[in-house]
Amino acid sequence: MKKIVLIEDNLEVRENTQEILELANYRVVTAKNGREGVELAQREKPDLIICDIMMPELDGYGVLHILSKNPETAVIPFIFLTAKTEKTDIRKGMNLGADDYITKPFDDTDLLNAIETRLQKAGIKQKLYESTSEGLDEFIRDAQKVLNLKELCKDKKIKQLKKKAELFAEGDTPLNVYLVKSGSVKVFKSHPDGKELITSLYHANDFFGFEPILEDSVYGESAVAMQDSEIVCIPKYDFMLLLQSHPDVSQGFISLLCKKVAEKEKQLLHLAYNSVRQRTAEALLRVQQLKDSNEVIQISRDDLAKLVGTASESVIRVLSDFKDEKLIEIDSGKIRIVQPTKLEKVVRSNVAR
Repeated sequence: MKKIVLIEDNLEVRENTQEILELANYRVVTAKNGREGVELAQREKPDLIICDIMMPELDGYGVLHILSKNPETAVIPFIFLTAKTEKTDIRKGMNLGADDYITKPFDDTDLLNAIETRLQKAGIKQKLYESTSEGLDEFIRDAQKVLNLKELCKDKKIKQLKKKAELFAEGDTPLNVYLVKSGSVKVFKSHPDGKELITSLYHANDFFGFEPILEDSVYGESAVAMQDSEIVCIPKYDFMLLLQSHPDVSQGFISLLCKKVAEKEKQLLHLAYNSVRQRTAEALLRVQQLKDSNEVIQISRDDLAKLVGTASESVIRVLSDFKDEKLIEIDSGKIRIVQPTKLEKVVRSNVAR
């Protein structure tokens, strides 16, 4: 049962509103002025707060200001309930962080709908969605309810890609955000001399391709399937709608998207400062996630070199060293990691070889 704190100085309005909410199966605790309301909210930690504006001792703006300074109460959805309807008053409440604004006299249905919507949006904000195709579907279903948009992501499709098939190329206009349902995709930059640098590897449950949409630019990289893959395509329009429709909804979606950002930054730093030996060890550990059922790494020497950011000959020499040190096994060109812990130590090592 969801708990609501109701702060209202008018006894009749307070009792009538409490009765409506309790009939709707909410647990309601009340306060007759702003000072009591702040103490009650801090003590009860409710799921939602409904607060009048014009009250003795401390008005509604003061209540919201105080609660917004406390991390434990700042995240609680806050609805103003007031007879004041001037635009300046509404703007002031929203600028302070109010989530909604209901004017008296109000219809019972309007009040309950506003509360339900606020609680649903707060649920999306607090919910941790899995970065999987199923997690995406769950998020979209919740967003459809909150935004009342039944058509949201109706054009979401699954694209079947054969090995080495191109998903997008440098200079293309972005039309979708992508989620790997199965298989793997490499994203790389091309140099005018024909050399390539793999900047990211994406496997099951990874999102990618959204940066140029946010930047309103074309793709600065190309994407190609490394093996037969299934890719979920979310249309650009739906992606932007999810981000712009409401802060709570967008925060839930952004948390799904940002899984790879820190990893990419770390890769670029290592590319700049780590030795070829360290970078090769790290690349092997990364592509180990793309291994097949026999624990064999599925990547060509050429692609591995592009991931490391060096010539194929240099990577081959390091692989030979790793084989001699019994960190890996190489059979018919296929790599099997034998000592992952020792490879991790190589990555952390500050001594270049």
